[in-house]
Amino acid sequence: MRDELGQALVEYGRINKDVVVLDADVANSTMTIAFQKAYPDRFFNVGIAEAGMVDTAVGLAMGGKIPFASAFAAMLCYRGMEQIRSCIVYNDANVKLLASYAGVSDFKDGATHHSMIDIALMRALPNMTVIVAADGQELKKMIPAIAEYQGPVYLRISRTDTPYTFGENEPFEIGKGRVASNGVDASILVSGTPLHRCIIASKILKKEGISARVVEFPTIKPLDDELVLRCCKETGTLVTVEEHSIIGGLYGAVAELLVKTIPTPVVSVGINDQFARTALNPEELWDFCGFTPENIVSATKEALKRK
Repeated sequence: MRDELGQALVEYGRINKDVVVLDADVANSTMTIAFQKAYPDRFFNVGIAEAGMVDTAVGLAMGGKIPFASAFAAMLCYRGMEQIRSCIVYNDANVKLLASYAGVSDFKDGATHHSMIDIALMRALPNMTVIVAADGQELKKMIPAIAEYQGPVYLRISRTDTPYTFGENEPFEIGKGRVASNGVDASILVSGTPLHRCIIASKILKKEGISARVVEFPTIKPLDDELVLRCCKETGTLVTVEEHSIIGGLYGAVAELLVKTIPTPVVSVGINDQFARTALNPEELWDFCGFTPENIVSATKEALKRK
């Protein structure tokens, strides 16, 4: 996904000369180095200073540029939050935040480098649009859409490689979800990298006689309310799956909607109220956090019991 981010920035940067990229001294890891090599005059390495990078990006936005500010998600959110709140969203500045190594995808660096509550933080900020990439192919389509969207955007990017789910010509639209597979008994709502594991879970359920649709929500804010409510009406039960705390992410957004509209059984699969640990690879850490197809299957069956 990192390589595809770098390529997408280069490709769109060729089309739109107002695009600039900032990085907090991790360009070799986030792969924004590709943009630096292609357009050195439009790349700014601010050093290990995420808060300063945010302020610099706001200045560039005020000057008419379209700045993409890139860093590890944990550092960008936690160190830069005051500037994100006071300088970006308070002024509705046209800054795009590239939050790489999101979730627990920085598996080997431990809990200090995991961003398990970043969606909750960003959802709570006025004017902020929150987008989560599920795979590299989707990410490539997100970059032009985000650049052409007026207003602050937080784009969550995993370090982990994940299989492509949708076809190359499948459109991406900010604020819209997408049905990955159809079903009539339950709806599995997912954001981000667990998408392919949800597809596996739906196939296991199908063998057991349970028809579960899988619906991806690349935009957490604004949520595709219409699609969520359609799933409620057509299947009557929901499961949410996310590489994020079960507090304040996709599960929180869905529950907040349903309590005001169509009260519906919802079971969440996500990171419980705890820190994760280090691991040898991201898949091992996903298993530790509970993003296994088997757990998604169990959650679906639990939701069906509440139907």
